Parts: sequence; structure tokens; C-alpha cells
Amino acid sequence: MESQEQIVECYHCGEICETTVIPFDNKPFCCEGCKTVYEILSSNNLCEYYSIDNNPGIKNDKGFEEQFAYLENNDIQKQLLTFTDGKTSKVIFHLPKIHCSSCIWLLENLGRLNRGVLASEVNFAKKEITVSFKNEIVSLRQLAELLASIGYEPNINMASSGKDKPNAIPKSLYYKIGIAGFCFGNIMLLSFPEYLTDNNNIIGEYAQLFTYLNLVLALPVFFYCSTDYFQSAYKSLKHGVVNIDFPISLGIIILFARSAFEILSQTGAGYMDSLAGLLFFLLIGKWFQTKTYEALSFERDYRSYFPLAVLKKVGKTETPTPVNQIKIGDILKIRNQEIIPTDSILSSTAASIDYSFVTGESTPVYVEKGAFVYAGGKQVGNSIEVIVEKEVSQSYLTQLWNKRDEQDDTSLITTITDNASKYFTFAILGIALITGIYWYLVAPSLVFSTVTAVLIVACPCALALALPFALGNSIRILGKRFFYAKNTNAVENLAAIDTIVFDKTGTLTDSSNVKVNYHGKELSEEELSYIKSIAEHSTHPLSRAIYSSLKAQTYKTDSVEEIPGKGLSGVVNGNTIKIGSIRFVGEDAQAKQRSSEVYIQINGETYGAYQIERPYRTGISNLIGQLKYREMEIHILSGDNESEKELLQQLFSQRENLNFNCSPIDKLNYIKRLQEQGKKVLMVGDGLNDAGALGQSDVGIAVSDDVNSFAPACDVIMDVKKLPELFQFIDFAKNSIKVVKASFVLSIFYNTVGVAFAVQGLLTPVIAAILMPLSSISVVAFVTLATNLISRKNNRQYIIPRQRRLSDKQEKETVTKVTIPA
Repeated sequence: MESQEQIVECYHCGEICETTVIPFDNKPFCCEGCKTVYEILSSNNLCEYYSIDNNPGIKNDKGFEEQFAYLENNDIQKQLLTFTDGKTSKVIFHLPKIHCSSCIWLLENLGRLNRGVLASEVNFAKKEITVSFKNEIVSLRQLAELLASIGYEPNINMASSGKDKPNAIPKSLYYKIGIAGFCFGNIMLLSFPEYLTDNNNIIGEYAQLFTYLNLVLALPVFFYCSTDYFQSAYKSLKHGVVNIDFPISLGIIILFARSAFEILSQTGAGYMDSLAGLLFFLLIGKWFQTKTYEALSFERDYRSYFPLAVLKKVGKTETPTPVNQIKIGDILKIRNQEIIPTDSILSSTAASIDYSFVTGESTPVYVEKGAFVYAGGKQVGNSIEVIVEKEVSQSYLTQLWNKRDEQDDTSLITTITDNASKYFTFAILGIALITGIYWYLVAPSLVFSTVTAVLIVACPCALALALPFALGNSIRILGKRFFYAKNTNAVENLAAIDTIVFDKTGTLTDSSNVKVNYHGKELSEEELSYIKSIAEHSTHPLSRAIYSSLKAQTYKTDSVEEIPGKGLSGVVNGNTIKIGSIRFVGEDAQAKQRSSEVYIQINGETYGAYQIERPYRTGISNLIGQLKYREMEIHILSGDNESEKELLQQLFSQRENLNFNCSPIDKLNYIKRLQEQGKKVLMVGDGLNDAGALGQSDVGIAVSDDVNSFAPACDVIMDVKKLPELFQFIDFAKNSIKVVKASFVLSIFYNTVGVAFAVQGLLTPVIAAILMPLSSISVVAFVTLATNLISRKNNRQYIIPRQRRLSDKQEKETVTKVTIPA
């Protein structure tokens, strides 16, 4: 007699081994595919994958020998790869089968499966993986086959490659809402006799039939519509965490179990109408929150206002053009240290591209005419021209911008929010337990409904929504005022600032209204052309001023090199040209150099210097007064010498921290010293010689006279014309945090009132389910209206005490006095 057949689950995927069991390593597998995946993981010491979740794998019974052969085609690779330099490549794959924390762990350890994988990063919300890999070790085809072999077959759609994929709401959520709504309506209909009378004789023999039908209709509600809550609660418990879905799941189970018991034991009609209504409104609330988070996606599209622009060349004319207006086939001019905004073909003879913004590798890549150059690369040296090959993806540039943030952005208010949400659940479970005990002693029939109402009505969702929605709306408002924050952390950190450090050249000084004077040995037209040809390759304000002042023609240049804080050199028609500081051209370091002088050296001979007169920007005096009024500490960092010190003191009092002869490293170290003193530092610069300081500061603001400059090291990009409004921006950020705190109070008040009614038995589970999403709606409405209202008030001109405020006439006089003399 054969022994009773046992049900065996596959160790890898958890599915039942229906036809045969394949044993390996004392573990059962349902197919060769699952066994193969286990062998791969085991041989690479990756079996920790199975300890994170039970049976986390995906059934893999396909062969992939030829499925990805098309990925060896160079044209297809060009469409899919986001970057390649011939040695290292980068690709983003959509993996629909990512479903749990084990998936994330395994996929981010791909390098242990294949040493050709340099890095892999999972975006769980989008179900995407970004992989950097070495071409000589693993090909794009082999990478796709590797992913498929471990159960994560890439979904490669060539029609949509390279385009942004929206975060769609899962269809299953709509199915669940539909089923819950259908069952809720019919259960309500069948329960009408119960609502209308307490005399069951009126419905006679149909009463019990109706309750059984209600039970049948409740089954899909409980076993299908509730699964998301059950799974979430179960997974959180496995990791030793109690999330908000746990009390909701507990309430659902209690309600269903009590109702089923009453119906089957014929002791009552149960509460199946409450259960179906509860799930229906919970799912609608979940849909609303999903839509809300979708709207709050901070990997958002910046096309509407992102300030990046490039020089578009039409004939001999160069016009700054916003990147969202760039078309395939356009010719772009990329100067030294400028970012390439989109994948292009190099039309210049050669280029040296720094891809550290994309790959983290800072060694420039040398490419020749006709080569493919990738978005995010930074030109080093001569200006180059490229032909646009793909439309600009600003969300890709934004992704790179956010990825550079290597500092710990976890702020105090975020930590408080996370902790409050965590302990909130334990508090609600405790209240529900006390409520249950009380009603069991007073009125046992109300135990289940009151406990369920307490578990449902109290939800920290509104608490969790307050911070991202308030600061997200703040980012949009600031963007409309030409203040472009990288993410919500930038706004949150801006509100905590107590120290401001200004770079001088190009930040406080007005580069659009300059006077350029030359003193020294007379220059010929040919030599002027040499100087202009070199200056053309730099984006530094002094170089741009010299370039704009010269009417000479330009020549082709070679070996252009710019040393931040020192100068620029290159070869023009065989002549070596240097323009920069007195030390850069090799003159006596002890010689006194007047501020904003740019020395000229041709073939080793120093000819003289250009002196740049730049007035300070209108509105700076009042800005300083406003900042002092709020008792903010102000520091000035300048690469120039102290010849301006007395003049600057007319804008900044004696006690201000004026620092001169600062190199880029000096500026970086200065910021570090301030932070070591416990200061929250805001650095305002042009992103050229102060990129390190911008990156080190708590908030780095890069200002620009035009929108061509994109400084990846900064947290904020600001139109320099808005610099006098900096105080308003800081004040708006502070008020936005006040809105967040007020919304916390509103959320806590709602939960307190809701729980107070629930524990008294005055709130049914259905009403609780309706109120829960309404709390989120109320918080979203509050923070949106509040931040919009603050923005309107913030637009006014702030008034500061008379003794600290200059009139327009006084400011104009001061600006004139501080202009650097010829």
C-alpha cells in the first residue's frame, strides 16, 4: 500500500511540485530552472537571498539561448545604453518580476554573480535596475541572460527605450476596488431587512438565506481584496517591524471571523456589510494615496522650468537655448567645464570628456570626430561642437543631479516623522486592547465593532504625507520664482541655515555691467585675436568679460587647459597663450596685484593686464541688511587680494568675516571649519571655482548670469537676478517647515478625535474607513493652501530697521563707490 502523497513546495519559488520533485543539496525543486538558479546562488555564496524572505524566487523554466541575441546589434545597443566609453557601459532594465526585499538584495549583488558587473542599483517603485558593467568581461546580451537566468527577465521594449516611464497604478488595485464595491452594494441590498426592522419574522425563511449569501459575497472581499494588507503586515512582522497595515489587517480578520461565526452558528446576521464597506473605502483611500505619491514623485520632469540651456549654433550665430527646445540634428557648442545635455555625435576634431558625473570615474575620456558622446559628460579643454542625436531627457539629468548627493540627508524633522509613525502603531494597538477589555466587561456585543473602528480610524498616513507634500509644493512655488531646488531636503535644510557664505566674483558683482581696461605693452590685432580665442573657452566671469570686450576674430586653439582659481592656457597658431593671475603667468609672487586683474602672457613674455571694473549688484545692500536683522552670520570668500577690503567694508561692517586670496581648496576647508563649529552653512557661488565648497555646505546655491551653467555639486540653481530675494527664499523655507509642523498638529488632532469617538462605540468600522482617507485629503488640502498663501505674502518687500536699510539712492552711491577703480 502506497504511502499518502505529501505536498512538496519548491525551495526556490515556493510553488507545489506537481509532477516531479528534483532533489539537490537536500532541497526540493519543481523544475530544472529553479534548481539552476539555486546552484548559481549557492556557488557564489548568495544563499542569504533565501533568509530574507521564504521562497522568494521566481519560477524559471525557460531557455534564453537565443532570446537576447539581438542585443549584440550595435544599433540596438546604442538605443539601450545610457552610457559607454568602450570600456565601461551603463544600462537601465525594466524588471517586472521584482517583488520583495530579497529581489532587491540579490539584484544589488549582481557583481558577485559576474565580476564584470561594477555596480547595480534597484529602483523598486519603478521596478528598474541600473547596471554599470565592463564590456571586456560581460556583454549587454550576457547581462540580460544573467538576469533572466536568476528569474528576472528584462522587459525590453525598443519603442519606449530611453523614454520616461510613468508610475502607473497597478490594475489589480482597480480590480479590487471594483469587486469590493460590487460586493458591498449587494451585501447592503441583502441586509436591508436587518436595517429596517428588528423583527426577523417579516423576512421569515429568507433571513438565513440572505446571511449565507452575504457570507459568500464576503469571501472574495476577504481573500482577494484584503491580500495587500495581509501581505504587508506579514512581511513587516517577519522583519520584526509592526507597520500600519498590521492593525488594519487585524481589524479585518476580527470583523470577518466574528461575522462568519455568527452566520454559521445562526446566532446573528454578522457584519459583512461593514467588512465590505471597510475594504471598499480603504482601497479607495489607497488609490488616492497612490495618486498623491505619484504626483509627488521627486524624480519629476523638470521640463516646465528647469533652467539648463545650451549654446545652439545656427550658421555663425550662437544663441542660448533651453534644453527642452533642442531637436535632433541641432548643433550645440559646449565650452570648457560645461555639461553635455543629451546624447550627441562629436563634430569637432577631438574632445576630452569627463564622465565623473555619470560613472564616478574622473579620468577624462579622449574621443575623436564622429564619436558618440553621452548626456552628463563634461567637456574639459577646448570648446567643442556636437550634433544632437537624441532628444534631451531632463529627468535623466535630474536623476544624475540627485545621485551626486553623497551626504546624509536625514534631517531631524524627517527622523521625528519616521519615529512618530513607527510608535503610532504600537500606541493604537494598546488603545484597541484596552477598548476591547472595557467593552467586553460592559457590553460584549460591541467589542468587535469598537475595536475594529479604533484600529481603522487611527492612521499615520496623513502624518507621512505632510512633509513630502508641503515641501514638494514649496519646490514648485520656488521654481516659478527662478529658485530651482534639487529635492525636498534642500528646502528643509535651507530652513535651518544660520550662516551664509558668499563667493564674491560673479556672485556679488554684476558681470553684465563691466568695464574692461588694459594696461601694459601694446597688443597687435593678431595678439588680441589670440587672447580672445583662449578666453572663448572659459565660462569664468572675468574670461567672459575679456572675450566680450574684444572685437577681434577668433582662431582655432589647441591644448586648452583651465586651472580653477588660477587661469587659462592654450596654443593659438603655434603661440602659447596664458591669461590669469600674476602667479599663473609666472611673475614675481611678491608683486602687488590689484583686484580683478587678468594678466596676459604670450610665448613666455608678460605683456600686461586687463583690469575689470564690476559694480556690485543692485539690491545687495538691502539683502545684507535683511540677513543681519535675522542675526545670520555672514562670510565673504574671494579669490582676489585684499585691495578691495576697505571698499567691501562699506557693504559689510568691520565685524564681518572678509577672506581674500582663497583658492578652491581654501573655500572648501573654510566651510568645513564652520560646520565643525556647529554652524548650518549656506554657500552661494557661481559653481566654477567653488564647486567643492558648494558640495560641502549644508545647502549650496549656484547662481548664474545666464542659464548655460549647470553645477552638479549644488543643491539649488538660482537666477542671479533673484539674488537680492535670497532672504525671502530662506524665510519661505522656514515658513514651509512651520506648515509641516502645523499639519502634524492637524493630523494628531484628527486621530485623537477619531479614536475618542471610536473607543466610546460611537463610530462604526465603515465610517472609520471613510474618515481615514479623508484625513489625508484634509492634510494635503491644508499644506497646499497654506504654502500657496505664504508664497503670496512672501512676495512682498521685507521691511528692515532704518539704521540697517539703505535707500535706493544710498545703495546706488555705495555700489558706485565699491566699483573697482581703474
